[in-house]
Amino acid sequence: MADLPFHDRADFDAAERGFVAKLSPALIRAADGEVVWDNDSYVFLNGDCPESAHPSLWRQAQLCAKQGLFEVTDGIYQVRGLDLSNMTIVEGGGGVIVIDPLVSTECAAAALRLYRDHRGDRPVTGLIYTHSHVDHFGGARGVTDGVGIPVLAPAHFMEHAVSENVYVGTAMNRRALYMYGQLLPPSPEGQLGCGLGMGTSAGTVSLIPPTVEVTRTGQEETIDGVRIVFQLTPGTEAPAEMNFLFPERRALCMAENATHNLHNVLTLRGALVRDTRVWARYLTEAVALFADQADVAFASHHWPTWGRDDIVTFLSQQRDLYAYLHDQTMRMLNRGLTGPEIAEAMQIPPALEQAWHTHGYYGSVSHNVKAIYQRYLGWFDGNPAHLWEHPPVEQSRRYVECLGGASAVLALAERYIREGDLRFAATLLNHAVFADEGDSAARKLLAQVYVRLGHGAENATWRNFYLTGATELTGHPSAAATDTTSSDMFRALTVEQIFDSLAIRVHGPNAWNERFTIDWHLTDLDERHRTTMSNGAMIHERTTSGDGADLRLRLTKQRLLGLLAGDDIDGIDHDGDLGVLRRLTAVLEDPTPDFAIVTP
Repeated sequence: MADLPFHDRADFDAAERGFVAKLSPALIRAADGEVVWDNDSYVFLNGDCPESAHPSLWRQAQLCAKQGLFEVTDGIYQVRGLDLSNMTIVEGGGGVIVIDPLVSTECAAAALRLYRDHRGDRPVTGLIYTHSHVDHFGGARGVTDGVGIPVLAPAHFMEHAVSENVYVGTAMNRRALYMYGQLLPPSPEGQLGCGLGMGTSAGTVSLIPPTVEVTRTGQEETIDGVRIVFQLTPGTEAPAEMNFLFPERRALCMAENATHNLHNVLTLRGALVRDTRVWARYLTEAVALFADQADVAFASHHWPTWGRDDIVTFLSQQRDLYAYLHDQTMRMLNRGLTGPEIAEAMQIPPALEQAWHTHGYYGSVSHNVKAIYQRYLGWFDGNPAHLWEHPPVEQSRRYVECLGGASAVLALAERYIREGDLRFAATLLNHAVFADEGDSAARKLLAQVYVRLGHGAENATWRNFYLTGATELTGHPSAAATDTTSSDMFRALTVEQIFDSLAIRVHGPNAWNERFTIDWHLTDLDERHRTTMSNGAMIHERTTSGDGADLRLRLTKQRLLGLLAGDDIDGIDHDGDLGVLRRLTAVLEDPTPDFAIVTP
């Protein structure tokens, strides 16, 4: 810690460069008056770092909390600090192009108002999504209705944007509650942001479908007189992502592929494991394609980097970081080390360790290494003892019994706490809680250990997980996670995705003895689909006829969505046995948005 360059204030200078104005107060409300964003709650970060925070994380939080309108270069502005992500505004011939309109419509609208207050009431003439995560498209309807303007996104954007938030949205959103610390009050003892920004807004999520797909590197588009050159980067920070250059402005947008932290290879909320090998290669390609044509590089989070040499250094160090983690993980797994062993053995090169933007404020070396291992070898480490272990509760009961009972486990945990081994104390106490979730002494002590681990974490998302776990262990009520789905999201589902999302709700054992076929004629799309219940699985296929179906329905896609949401079948043209539809709905199971995490 003492060796880190705290005297270096270059990031603070860069984060304040081009400042135009703040939103004051930095409080954004929904139409019903509910607060969806409050950046003023982080005013405590103006003080010195307390003992309850890692100094490096405190520094990052101070930088991320800076909010307002900033000029990036001539004709390009960013609004930062009004949501998890940045909204970038590019001035064109007749209006402005908006890049990444934040998480929610309320925050996006406030960001655009702040820009217009200082640059004039220019219409939105184009919209760009850099990638398929919700903090880069959710606020779209806060800045435009999308009518009559181009909406650009990387190839396969809709597929990934929708599937992530619908297929596993419930589980991801529950875990995101921990990851972003949404239950924690912003304070020196509580939430300090998430490393990538201060948190996620709680407003309305929307989605305007793209009208123009970027399908190849080198593709050029002109929007409102502004020429843009694209680099497609699938499989990096998102499955669908792209960087792009504004040649006449000499400005390079790096999306979320190079930000001022080590990013996630696998987010703690859950996602597809990202490919660090291709991530590094695309950063190399970005330097080769664009470095000589750029005087500033900006991203969808954090602050820009100015000057050709500094841009090359920044991108090269980011590239080296991901390449090093990938290659060293592969080297060690081929020597027989497991994911946790590699994570403990991994040493970051000193030159990278001295660069603030390589630190693990959002991702971490530890969980990223395990993710790389998972990508190549999966969950199993090859040890037969780990092939068929008991699930957590049964395993914990046996451990507690072997250790001499709950009181003995607590005594051992207290000894490890005194010795400073909080990690193993947490493991012991977790067994005690899972063996008996009503053991209040174990819950209280584990909560205390989580608080200490959280306060010592450089990684913001680890801190939030630890502190949220402590909050839920001590009986504070949990809250439902932010719902990233919306009517826009459901309308964006393809018919195949609608049936996929239905199939994952089938309670298999309850449907074992069900066998029936429904044909669905989507009249507005002139598509015919067949679903068959077979051995507890709902099988979907395209069809050309309704022969052999137990029920045939003729309806629009919108009526299909309504029907699956519980609307009455009245008015839907059909032939066959309507009882089949009731049999289908009878075996569907609703997800549980507040499932337990730190207790059984």
